[in-house]
Amino acid sequence: MLLTFVKLQKISPNWTDSFVVKNLWNDKDAQHFLDNADPEEADRQLALRVYTSRIIGQDPDMVMHGGGNTSVKVKRADIFGNEIFVLHVKGSGWDLETIEAAGLPGVHITPLEKLRQLPALSDEDMVNLQRSNLLDSTSPNPSVETLLHAYIPHKFVDHTHATAMLALANMPNVEEVIKEIFGDKVALVPYIMPGFELAKVAADIFDQNPDVEGLHLINHGHFTFGPDAKSSYKLMVEHVSAVQDWFERRAEAQPPVRGSMLSAKSILPKIRASLARAMKAHTGKQDQAAPFLDLRANDQILRFLTRDDLGDLAKRGVATPDHVIRTKGFPTIIASDDQQTIDAAIDAFVENYKAYFARQDARVSDQKTMLMPTPNLFWVPGLGLIGVGGNAAAARIAADLGTQTIQVMEWAEANGGFYPIKEDDLFDMEYWSLEQAKLGKAKPKPLQGKAVLVTGGAGAIGLATAKAFKDQGANIFLVDRDQDALIEAIGNLGMDHDGAVIDLCSAEGPQHAIDAIVRRFGGIDILVSNAGAAWSKSMLDMDQDTLRNSFELNFFSHQKIAQAAAKVMQTQGTGGDILFNVSKQAVNPGKDFGAYGLPKAATFFLVKQFALELGEMGVRVNGVNADRIRSGLLTDEFIESRSKSRNISTENYMAGNLLKREVEARHVADAFVALALAARTTAHIMTVDGGNIEASLR
Repeated sequence: MLLTFVKLQKISPNWTDSFVVKNLWNDKDAQHFLDNADPEEADRQLALRVYTSRIIGQDPDMVMHGGGNTSVKVKRADIFGNEIFVLHVKGSGWDLETIEAAGLPGVHITPLEKLRQLPALSDEDMVNLQRSNLLDSTSPNPSVETLLHAYIPHKFVDHTHATAMLALANMPNVEEVIKEIFGDKVALVPYIMPGFELAKVAADIFDQNPDVEGLHLINHGHFTFGPDAKSSYKLMVEHVSAVQDWFERRAEAQPPVRGSMLSAKSILPKIRASLARAMKAHTGKQDQAAPFLDLRANDQILRFLTRDDLGDLAKRGVATPDHVIRTKGFPTIIASDDQQTIDAAIDAFVENYKAYFARQDARVSDQKTMLMPTPNLFWVPGLGLIGVGGNAAAARIAADLGTQTIQVMEWAEANGGFYPIKEDDLFDMEYWSLEQAKLGKAKPKPLQGKAVLVTGGAGAIGLATAKAFKDQGANIFLVDRDQDALIEAIGNLGMDHDGAVIDLCSAEGPQHAIDAIVRRFGGIDILVSNAGAAWSKSMLDMDQDTLRNSFELNFFSHQKIAQAAAKVMQTQGTGGDILFNVSKQAVNPGKDFGAYGLPKAATFFLVKQFALELGEMGVRVNGVNADRIRSGLLTDEFIESRSKSRNISTENYMAGNLLKREVEARHVADAFVALALAARTTAHIMTVDGGNIEASLR
């Protein structure tokens, strides 16, 4: 059972259902925002701006992943008590879904209005002037569309990239359809890159049509506006709904779709391997990480991928220019799980991208540095759509935008055709410094880009280990038998982490666990084989069932899942880490613990054997020997029992080591992370027990 939790993350849009863009305005919620605002009227208006921005951002049919922007114009008093006019507009790096007042920096409007008199203005001067007129110098950069918001005279302005609006914006007959749906209520704006020129042209068009309710930007998106937050938002909902209804009334019945014909577990690691190879060739890094993959395969996607004109559509472009920094300009079609076929498709994309860059770099005046030339989207007939990214979040965003583009293409193609921006404009947007800034330049954490599977993930050591790897930038996939505990554990990790309910003692359990992380992230980089349980019985009284059950969990499940993980790592060709939770019992047996210690001793040897055999493919294999960790193995009742048998307190029992300090789950987790970061260490067992000479390997 694969667990991808709605409650943990924003629902990805499902365009197989009919569109229903709901008006999410709620008077009680709006009042809550007002009640928590400062009493100054400007702050109350800003609070409502935050509220409607969030309900726009909550709807993936309106905007996704940082797209769109909103603003409100207010009057404030400066430090001298003079009345000034201020534009609060979405700041760079903020997402409408979670925006706060700080994400809507205030800018003096008057200097912005004076700019409209200029015949031209560079991006650098525009950004500098906007920053120099911020009310708070520590605020983020205002949106690249700040001037457009400033020049529209309405108090509240909303801008979205609603799916239906993008389909309409990319149709050659957009003017005719706008007239049919809205009459004279919406004015058209030709495609121009965001910034000074677009703001001037849009403002001129508005001035010629001052009674319009909205502006529709060709190849771009939609604006609505009004005197208050509720009316501007309401207009956006009504406009998007009207266009959706227009498309749906013209939609034809769709035939049944065939199920997937290709295997995710077969093709995804091969795509990952090919991408890593191509990226390594570009960067020259010997330790180039393989990217994450995010597979989408609903009925609409699978049906779309059977189209006769799929190859032509793959060459058309993006639904809106904002997408290009996440998805690249075009998807790559792969129709086979043959490695050579996959390599050839990716190599062809790379060569085409390099040629595209060379053509465009020669065209522009300032020389650019080529971005990674590998694809960020795949169309795989018989399997689905795949988003690519440096981590799970980036892959998810690419997949979301790619899925939205499929709906945009279908609607547009059925009603006049899908004709987005051309190559010159695409390059200008992809290599625009103001657009690239959205991706951020923060130094990646040491394990960013690593897909980590932790078995026994809902237990004390498993969850502590998952958190430790997450803190180093990894994306985590947990496996556990306890569904309720697993749901809670993934909830603690948050978005872009996942898991599956699997019994690793079942015949196919270990393989299912590896298949699950491959389907979720595209592959696996680090396995922490941690699941285990203890049976306490003397050897004289030991029955075969007890011993065999212990071996099944404490040895064979480790052997089988490591074997399955290693095969995926071999396919990926980027090395990897296999980490075993062994136990001090492997070298320092305890009385009546033979059923636990015997398979652990075998697992101790398993570390050495796997390390010996997997080293040549760059897979490192290490283990941790821990002792006396409060967990499912060492319960409070067990600790109490052992303490009484030794006539000492539970505290002294747990701290019965050379350091005289209790060893906690987090210390074991730190050891696993340290081994994963030890790039030249394999076949090593790290002891985490506070010091126990009898159990030491030193």
